[in-house]
Amino acid sequence: MKTVIVIGAQGKMGRAAISGMSKHRVITASRSGGGCDYKVDITDPASIVQLFKTIGKFDAVVNTVGVCEYAPFMDMTAEQWDTTIGSKLIGQINLVKIGAEYIADGGSFTLISGILNLKPIPWAIADATTSGAIDTFVKCVANELPRGIRINVVNPTVLTEAWDVYGEMMPGFQPVPGSLVGKAFERSVDGFITGQVLVVDA
Repeated sequence: MKTVIVIGAQGKMGRAAISGMSKHRVITASRSGGGCDYKVDITDPASIVQLFKTIGKFDAVVNTVGVCEYAPFMDMTAEQWDTTIGSKLIGQINLVKIGAEYIADGGSFTLISGILNLKPIPWAIADATTSGAIDTFVKCVANELPRGIRINVVNPTVLTEAWDVYGEMMPGFQPVPGSLVGKAFERSVDGFITGQVLVVDA
């Protein structure tokens, strides 16, 4: 049994990830802390440090959050770009950079990107750009992590459970159940792969 920290545990993607962690001890965290064991803001390095110091020993970090702003490219403000980059890209990079100092030998990180860097839609330029960047980051940083630490990223299409929210902006997409996405998280945490982009699409 591993101790797995799941960040964003109260969201639909977080619950999908947890569905693949049934063999493990799961510690939950979120930005609000509501319904979770801990509170963490991935855009704040001090908050990340506090989380890992407080928990102590752990074997895996699974992140399912990353705030993205949506607007047509020509209307996107610098602030909207900063919000998206600061959360979905730099926030996740900081989880790995800081977490590598605390995670157990042979531990693993699993990050989140998203299908829109492979299948673009209107208004989602920031989401698509940061998803592509995270996919590339994972492929590269896997070669530099110490102590046998692994890293992968789950790149999912829209969840069936979230179709009522996102379906209108994603015509022609086929949603997938959270349980299927949970299998990708399970493969990352329990397998031996590293530096992989685990695409989950219909």
